[in-house]
Amino acid sequence: MLAGIDEAGRGPLAGPLVAAAVRLPADADLPGVDDSKKLSGATRERLLGEILAVCESWGTGVVTPEEIDDGGMSLAVRTAFSRAAAAAGPGIHLFLVDGLPVAGFGPAFRFQVRGDAASLCVAAASIVAKVTRDRIMIRAESEHPGYGFASNKGYGTPDHLEALARLGPSSIHRMSFAPLREERQWRLFP
Repeated sequence: MLAGIDEAGRGPLAGPLVAAAVRLPADADLPGVDDSKKLSGATRERLLGEILAVCESWGTGVVTPEEIDDGGMSLAVRTAFSRAAAAAGPGIHLFLVDGLPVAGFGPAFRFQVRGDAASLCVAAASIVAKVTRDRIMIRAESEHPGYGFASNKGYGTPDHLEALARLGPSSIHRMSFAPLREERQWRLFP
């Protein structure tokens, strides 16, 4: 059995990294499923329901901002992929992963640049990861008002950077990312 894996959230200044693994039946027919970055939010939400209705199994792996800060992005990506693969359940013999090879994975993981364009299960995983992460960031808006997380999803937009300058970082900001590193050093050494 084959499953696709993709992630969302490597670059934002706030929020988790989320990977998803999706196993589809061989005859899956999901018109419109593509790389999540090519789709609108409304289209991704609609397709998520279709994906989950036909997939044989799926799972997500979430890595917190604290884990990203503590171990770095390389470890965070490995952890997210591993968690998603484990959550997708047993019986998967090959994981097709979108992107460049990541160290630490055995032969059950095959990496392919633009895998979300070449494989329906990877494109489906791309959508599941993106929608999962977006929903987390929309919820974060009410927990951490003022940063615009519902609209910027934690990316370093001008409005988000202005909010950071005005409010300082929240508990879900990645303190190891510039421009937050300087604030992290200040907090550690007052």
